[in-house]
This record gives sequence, structure tokens and C-alpha cells, in this order.
Amino acid sequence: MAASGAEGAETDAVAEPAEDRAAVHGAGSLLDCPSCGSAQVVHVLGDDGGVSLVCTSCGHSWS
Repeated sequence: MAASGAEGAETDAVAEPAEDRAAVHGAGSLLDCPSCGSAQVVHVLGDDGGVSLVCTSCGHSWS
């Protein structure tokens, strides 16, 4: 029996590993963590309206 479209969509939404992203986007992006070098970095809005960067690999934060 064929899988439904909803089940197939879940597998398409998997994030690409950092190693693959570096190969596609080039190593040493501006958003690499200065502490551990990971590309797993997110922007976080602070209480005062400022934006900080947080590494989801090691927890280091900077602005």
C-alpha cells in the first residue's frame, strides 16, 4: 500500500546535518559559534528588544 502524502512530508522536513550544510554553503559562515565552531546557531529576541545569537550545540550566547 502507498504511503499517504502527510507521512511523506515528515521525511522531507528533516534538517540537513551541519557537515552537509558546510559543503553546500561554504565553511566558516559568519554565524558559526565562536566557542565550538558549530553552525547550529539561532537568533533569540531579548526582553529589551535586542537580538542575541545562541549556539544550540554548546549553549554559548553572544550578540
